[in-house]
Amino acid sequence: MNILRQIVVFDTADLAKESSFWAGLLGGTVEAEDDWHTVLVDGHSQMGFQLAPNHERPEWPDGPQQQIHLDLYVDDIRSAHEDAVAQGAELLKAADDLDATEGFQVYADPSGHPFCLCWG
Repeated sequence: MNILRQIVVFDTADLAKESSFWAGLLGGTVEAEDDWHTVLVDGHSQMGFQLAPNHERPEWPDGPQQQIHLDLYVDDIRSAHEDAVAQGAELLKAADDLDATEGFQVYADPSGHPFCLCWG
């Protein structure tokens, strides 16, 4: 098998809100079509968003529909937290110690997809 490209795709009922959130968080831009948006970073496709009008927000950590989450490793958790929240992320689980050598915090994007900001 020769994989030419891979992209993570999220279902969402609100394409504009979801793709704008991730574009802002990743420092990219949105390429929009009627039922599909792509986030480009430095001209390369990074994430896709498919219109799913009946999408229901997953409930982290034990609720229905959680199927995937992203771990994003950052060099400054405090700054990354501020950026994520400013873009519209919701903090679901704070780390016990932001000064620990390694750790993570759990967030939800506007459609409820969980993701972690990790360090260490």
